[in-house]
Amino acid sequence: MKVNEIAKAVDGEILTLPAIDVDVDRAFAADLMSDILVFAQPKMLMITGLTNPQTIRTAEMSDMPVILFVRGKRPSETLIAMAEEIGIGILLSPYTMYETCGLLYQAGMPGMGKLPIVQQS
Repeated sequence: MKVNEIAKAVDGEILTLPAIDVDVDRAFAADLMSDILVFAQPKMLMITGLTNPQTIRTAEMSDMPVILFVRGKRPSETLIAMAEEIGIGILLSPYTMYETCGLLYQAGMPGMGKLPIVQQS
């Protein structure tokens, strides 16, 4: 799914475009960057409500070209400049994470699928 299609599906706003014209092929939503690091894949859309520098660094380390911030959160100009410098696209959604994910799924964006259930210690 292209960046403009993602934005349209969630009635969102594009703040920055990724450095390359990318077709995002799946999405993952979390506010824990450790969860994102575990499941990250190249060409994956990161959906989060965290608007801090660690979010940009996590996307960079994981080759995730686009971040979609939810709950109407607008990142600072510093964060936007950081994303532009690295080449990461930034989108905004006015919906909650739950509703944003539902809208994207309805528009044809797949997620990670069924994951194994693991015991936490």
